[in-house]
Amino acid sequence: MSDLRLFNTLTRKQESFTPLEPGHARMYCCGPTVYNVVHIGNLRTFLWADLLRRFLEWKGMKVTMVMNVTDIEDKIIRDATKAGVDIFTFTAPYTQVFFENLDTLRIRRADLYPKATDHIPEMVDIVKKLEARGHTYAADGSTYFRISTLPGYGKLSQVELAPESSLSRVENDEYEKEDARDFVLWKAKKEGEPSWQTELGDGRPGWHIECSAMAMKYLGETFDIHTGAVDLIFPHHENEIAQSEGATGRPFVRYWVHGEHLVVEDAKMSKSAGNFFTLPDLIAQGNSALEIRYALLAVPHRTKLNFTKHSLEDAKSALARIESFAIRLDELAKGSDDRTAVRGAELAQRFLRDFEDGLDDDLNTAAALGALFSMIREANTAADRGELAPADAIVLRAALDRADLVLDIVRREKVVLDADIEAMIEARAAARKRRDFKESDRLRDELLAMGIVLEDTPQGVRWRRK
Repeated sequence: MSDLRLFNTLTRKQESFTPLEPGHARMYCCGPTVYNVVHIGNLRTFLWADLLRRFLEWKGMKVTMVMNVTDIEDKIIRDATKAGVDIFTFTAPYTQVFFENLDTLRIRRADLYPKATDHIPEMVDIVKKLEARGHTYAADGSTYFRISTLPGYGKLSQVELAPESSLSRVENDEYEKEDARDFVLWKAKKEGEPSWQTELGDGRPGWHIECSAMAMKYLGETFDIHTGAVDLIFPHHENEIAQSEGATGRPFVRYWVHGEHLVVEDAKMSKSAGNFFTLPDLIAQGNSALEIRYALLAVPHRTKLNFTKHSLEDAKSALARIESFAIRLDELAKGSDDRTAVRGAELAQRFLRDFEDGLDDDLNTAAALGALFSMIREANTAADRGELAPADAIVLRAALDRADLVLDIVRREKVVLDADIEAMIEARAAARKRRDFKESDRLRDELLAMGIVLEDTPQGVRWRRK
């Protein structure tokens, strides 16, 4: 079995992945901040994290995957206050929509979804450890991390430590890029904000401490993989490293894996530009969830994805080819030819090898899909020549199903035609036989309007849903 190679942001190079515990990968994924519905850029990040988990399992590893739900931070408090409700009432519907979106896009659930507000004691414990090791100071009732006390700060983002950083601090959860400043660990209580009574005083956690506490509680002080989008590298992930390693004295994460941004029609998503899309938005426009999933997966995670109408059309065409191929294999498998699988076994073996090689190369989904369509093209050519026996079709279908354990892009449901549609297909076949092509075309167009696509092949008529 070949090795999975991941580009590690920490080292700025591609490295073979070897888990700390043989055969068991532990990964933490930065999850949603539930102050609004997630958009398709967020979903792309969650989708490729799931792809990574699936591929590790495909290669025989056990995977423990944890994804946090941030249910307290500046934007949540701001918007909950505007809405006149507490943060729990405010975040509940957005959390529910998040999980519904995962299910719709076939993103498998993580093993755990810890919420920040359920882990205040763990956050306080980390701050106390940092205090004991001389990494903190207090100001105006809040506790800050002094980044000058930790050699190597900036190693993930390659942000240089400014000489004046010891005199500069920030209490906001997010701040300007390339602006290394002391960051808040625990925020003093403010009027109208939620707070907790702790040994650090009444207050609430800073954003960065939340992920460190939840990740280390469930995955250990050092674990294998941390994922997220590139915009989290600094300051969020840099500060996670600082507070975690400052508290434990041990390396925090071994492989940092980041995904590039998604843009829409070459422009950054924004509500003001009218190109801000959620999953329900795209489905309401007539796109299927499977088409959206394919479009998001087709471009490798470290490549910026330009999400366009054309990319969705391409996804629809690609899925139609895959579905048509699957139907053809199922039909061929029903034949009575008792030849052994030779050509099919050769194609299936080469496909699975190339598919795995593609994903081993830093999750190169474009290469993996290229291997899939190469197999489809060659297998269809072989079938047209009568070179595929039922045994070949069975082997090829098994290879397609095995790859789909990772991609999950093959239509699952079995479509049963009702009697009227079956009768129309038979009537069209009869019209063709008597060379009444006008009636044949009329029936074909009527079926197409009903969402039934017919394909005339040397082996007979095949159908599929649009």
